[in-house]
Amino acid sequence: MDRQNDQVGNPPLPGGFAHISVLLKPCVDWLVTDPEGVYVDCTLGGGGHSAAIVSRLSEKGRLIGIDQDDDALAAAAERLKGAACRVDIVKSNFRQLKEVLQGMGVDGVTGILFDLGVSSYQLDTPERGFSYMHEGPLDMRMNRDRSLTADTIVNTYSEADLASLIWRYGEERWAKRIAQFIVAERQKKPLHTTGELVEVIKKAIPKGARKEGPHPAKRTFQALRIEVNDELNILDPVIEDAVAALKPGGRIGIITFQSLEDRIVKQKLAQLAKGCICPPHMPCVCGRKPAVKKPGNLLPDQAEIEANPRARSARLRFAEKI
Repeated sequence: MDRQNDQVGNPPLPGGFAHISVLLKPCVDWLVTDPEGVYVDCTLGGGGHSAAIVSRLSEKGRLIGIDQDDDALAAAAERLKGAACRVDIVKSNFRQLKEVLQGMGVDGVTGILFDLGVSSYQLDTPERGFSYMHEGPLDMRMNRDRSLTADTIVNTYSEADLASLIWRYGEERWAKRIAQFIVAERQKKPLHTTGELVEVIKKAIPKGARKEGPHPAKRTFQALRIEVNDELNILDPVIEDAVAALKPGGRIGIITFQSLEDRIVKQKLAQLAKGCICPPHMPCVCGRKPAVKKPGNLLPDQAEIEANPRARSARLRFAEKI
């Protein structure tokens, strides 16, 4: 997700791709250590973070931007076209990071950035179907070349599978009841819009439980989006690939927005920072060496949260390759 440019919102781009890059200055301060280095933005979006990165690079530097959203790619290409350094924009899912770098002949990266979750542009574009606040089709695909949509999930998954994913990816206490109501409603007629689904969710959650906390549909929509885009299953292996791609002293930064993805990132970086895993009372036979120094993390300050409320749940986790 994108947020802030030194406390200043990123300007609108062609096609209406406007966003504010989150934790931008601390993120780029951490990541950019060599103006002649090679940097990878694995979640290019509208190019907010990448624009700040390339502003610190010389003509010998290089940025590789990866995204699967055609709108994002077009917006980023426009924003970065005046960069002094080399810029390569690639349409791909960041799960293919290893293959992308190999295909470009890149060996030894200086810094890698992941900005996880859905972008402000995607949330605020009704026809993308990500938001429970806007009427639109039940889509939620970040890559619209993919076939699986939220519509397919809502109208074809079994009640048990719906309940499982809403609980697993949304941590929704009313998951079983919501699944029951969805199945009952779709037997009358299929659910094709975000508004139709929101109404079903509101009916499923008891009135008293809707008075407090976030919007009643928030967790279910999050769960559907994660399922459509397979957001969590790819994190563990791609973080390992990213660290492997870094040269010694290279840095990784990962911005998370919700507890499920943050837990995976935290645990993976901690695992990569760990050396010997043999029992403490036995001599080491595993030969395992830590890949990164002790990871750190950073939250947005109050000024950023006030300027961009969507920054409230963000956290930057970072580490340096040994």
